[in-house]
Amino acid sequence: MIDLSEHHPALPEGLHFTHSDYTATIFFDRPARKNAITAAMWAALPQLMAHLDGNPDVRLVVFKGVGSDFSAGADIIEFETVRKDAQTARLYEAQNVQAFEAVRNFSKPSIAAIRGICFGGAFGIAAACDIRLATDDARFCVPPAKLGLAYPRQAMGDVVEAVGPQMARFLTFTGAVINAAAAFKSGFLLEITDPEQLDERISAISAEISGNAPLSIKASKQAIRASITREPADLDQADRLGDMTFESLDYAEGRAAFREKRKPRFNGT
Repeated sequence: MIDLSEHHPALPEGLHFTHSDYTATIFFDRPARKNAITAAMWAALPQLMAHLDGNPDVRLVVFKGVGSDFSAGADIIEFETVRKDAQTARLYEAQNVQAFEAVRNFSKPSIAAIRGICFGGAFGIAAACDIRLATDDARFCVPPAKLGLAYPRQAMGDVVEAVGPQMARFLTFTGAVINAAAAFKSGFLLEITDPEQLDERISAISAEISGNAPLSIKASKQAIRASITREPADLDQADRLGDMTFESLDYAEGRAAFREKRKPRFNGT
């Protein structure tokens, strides 16, 4: 595995990524603070996602936390300075919204691999991902009501899509902590694994995704998004991306591989 963080100088302390076999893995790396996300980390995420989106050698992204937790969400210790009044709170929330949008609008698949706690803003990052898996000891919480704050409207859309309106209400009204079983039942999680099996399962899913045709996956992701939003621009983009696959070299390769009874070798063109 190659660490390419040095090629992206905007990355702050606590955020890094590695790249191997078409998979980029983004790490929240502040285990002493339960991987709490600093303002600098929030600000860097959009640029990082854009950097990975433009790299043809990256076909999907996995989010992980270093150590025993995914992330405790926003680092509340910083709030006395970066979110000390209404003006700074609005600026801070704008950074949050941009980070959630960067994950949500990433054109390639995104997976959240969750251990331990996944609270607040980290829950929002996971909700913006396409697929979520967690260990059976994972815990989830959306606590703004306990801080006198509101969860960003844009991020709330991801939460509602991921868990449904009733669970979204329960989580945000109560600030309650739910376990992995409850998160799975709500639809938030695709699977629950034993802690020692999570990395293996993530690797297996990543290999399946990266071995398939990138243009097809991009078109499918956009078509799914369009079916949810029903926005004309999303529907038109889904049609365009689907149409592009018909003339792609990967489509020709897929047909040839089927005829020759071999595994296809897709290159994303």
